[in-house]
Amino acid sequence: MPRNMSFALTTQQVNDRTKDVTRRFGWWFLKPGDRLWAVEKAMGLRRGEKVKRLALIEVVSVRAEPLNHITQDDCEREGFPEFAPADFVSMMTTHYKCAETKPVNRIEFRYLKQDKEDV
Repeated sequence: MPRNMSFALTTQQVNDRTKDVTRRFGWWFLKPGDRLWAVEKAMGLRRGEKVKRLALIEVVSVRAEPLNHITQDDCEREGFPEFAPADFVSMMTTHYKCAETKPVNRIEFRYLKQDKEDV
């Protein structure tokens, strides 16, 4: 059964299928071909609240790189076409309180088709 990966900050981009790259400060065990459920929220669910699946995704590639090596193309692929690379780095360093040179796991993925009852 695929693991859940939260897309709480980019739920709309996943729903719109405008995001196919994500950067994480973890998930180092992923490899191409791994399948994951993109979910709205995976942790901090209230009592009785259930995980909301957004899409079944498959990892295409993974690589470590400094956070501040993001390109304009990857800002768009992250779902933020209006951001310059510096804007994306600022958002991440503010949210995660980290250095802009911190190694990040760049994860490229593709959306898989699934039956409506799977979601």
